[in-house]
Amino acid sequence: MFRGKKYKDSVKLVDKTKLYDTEEAMKLVTETARAKFDETVEAHIKLGVDSRHADQQVRGAIVLPHGTGKSVKVLVFARGPKAEEAKAAGADYVGEMDLVEKIQGENWFDFDVVVATPDMMGVVGRLGRVLGPKGLMPSPKAGTVTMDVTKAVNEIKAGKIEYRLDKTNIIHCPIGKASFGAQKLTDNFTALIGAIVKAKPAAAKGQYLRSVVVASTMGPGIKVNQAKLG
Repeated sequence: MFRGKKYKDSVKLVDKTKLYDTEEAMKLVTETARAKFDETVEAHIKLGVDSRHADQQVRGAIVLPHGTGKSVKVLVFARGPKAEEAKAAGADYVGEMDLVEKIQGENWFDFDVVVATPDMMGVVGRLGRVLGPKGLMPSPKAGTVTMDVTKAVNEIKAGKIEYRLDKTNIIHCPIGKASFGAQKLTDNFTALIGAIVKAKPAAAKGQYLRSVVVASTMGPGIKVNQAKLG
């Protein structure tokens, strides 16, 4: 795989054998983000669970203290007064069957998060096949199936992110932009790890946080000392 000069220079700053403390890792991730755009910083957290078992699922949502630095487009499935409430809260798209048809017919996905009132889930369920694989299906656990659409929209716009295991038992989450600086990234990262530790399933045995890596969009991975996190 071809790597540019900036990446190679960044790699030299990272000791691949070292497990960094959180503050040190965040300082390093900002120093290794050298692209011409404001890179997103992501955390990749491998857990000691087996996502194939229902009692070992780890999923939830958290509002990051400093947001994600990204403007998020929210689509809300609601009708009547709840639809008006969603519009007033600042949702980008609000509708019911009309939006289902637009998504199905036009393969339209110009949104980042989907919220639905419980009475709309019968309609939204028709989109399970297309929303599910993209991680866009509303869920009560993530707070995206709710009657309080104002709260849901406000939190998402303020930087609420959803975390969930992939098939390899890893959680991938954005924790901000490189321009945030080390302190804000540390705050966001600490909040995310705290939520994941709190969500530890009772069925999980042995070491829960197996490995934690942070990286900017174009930068190298930096290992965080997971022993000091849990």
